[in-house]
Amino acid sequence: MALPAPLLTTRFPEISPSRCGKVRDLYEVGDDLVIVATDRISAFDYVLGSGIPDKGKVLTQLSAFWFDLTASVVPNHVRSTDPAEFPAPLRPHADVLRGRSMLVRRSRPVPIECVVRGYLVGSGWAEYRKSGTVCGIALPAGLREADRLPEPIFTPSTKAESGHDENISEEEAGELVGRGLIGRLKALSLKVYAMGAAHAETRGIIVADTKFEFGLAADSADGDEVLLIDEVLTPDSSRFWPADGYCPGGGQPSFDKQFVRDYLEQIKWNKQPPVPSLPYEVVAKTRDKYLEALRRLAGHELDARS
Repeated sequence: MALPAPLLTTRFPEISPSRCGKVRDLYEVGDDLVIVATDRISAFDYVLGSGIPDKGKVLTQLSAFWFDLTASVVPNHVRSTDPAEFPAPLRPHADVLRGRSMLVRRSRPVPIECVVRGYLVGSGWAEYRKSGTVCGIALPAGLREADRLPEPIFTPSTKAESGHDENISEEEAGELVGRGLIGRLKALSLKVYAMGAAHAETRGIIVADTKFEFGLAADSADGDEVLLIDEVLTPDSSRFWPADGYCPGGGQPSFDKQFVRDYLEQIKWNKQPPVPSLPYEVVAKTRDKYLEALRRLAGHELDARS
């Protein structure tokens, strides 16, 4: 079956993006921003040569669901997801923006990633095998890959503009952003993870780990209102495992981009340019996984209107 064409870039005649990240294009519009999630996909710190059709819509619509669900825990930066309410220069492009963009409050992003791990996997598993710790946090002996941790742990990392984020201790994160602020971010991260993981469990999905981003609202009275920003509990920012396939002691089936990472390992890409493109089967299977994550977690199909 033919797939829709992926949206890999956004360009509008009336306005240029102020920044293009690995996945998102940002437009400054007055006091606010419009964030557009494209269908680009990155792995091992590089944007790949293929897009995943509708991926940007899944990320946006799933984030919108979580922003709404967690608003009682922490305020967020979303003003609207309806292009009809966007500033005038972008309204004529509603067909492109609908379902994959958000009008958001400006904030000063906190320069760390707030990672929460509920299971032992990825870089955490690699560190544990060497030292018995994850980001300096001592864990019980004898754990296996993908084992559930006794309790979720907060393990911040640097936020690299390019290249690889580095795990750091909570103390090091406090030195970067302030000890008072890191304490607030830790508490909020653990609360949002707990709420998300509990909801996901009812939908047959394990949230193995995830990362959050926070900002300080530029328009708040005292300048230190903490906002949840960017994306929340998506297949790009999280590891999602089907609960009915969970079997600790090795790799897990997933609803995230681990499938793409596994393919790249299989073809023995050296993780240096030139970046590879993905075959049709990998693109289609990855798209199916993202759509299934949205369907299960948000409880609705993708709004694919464009």
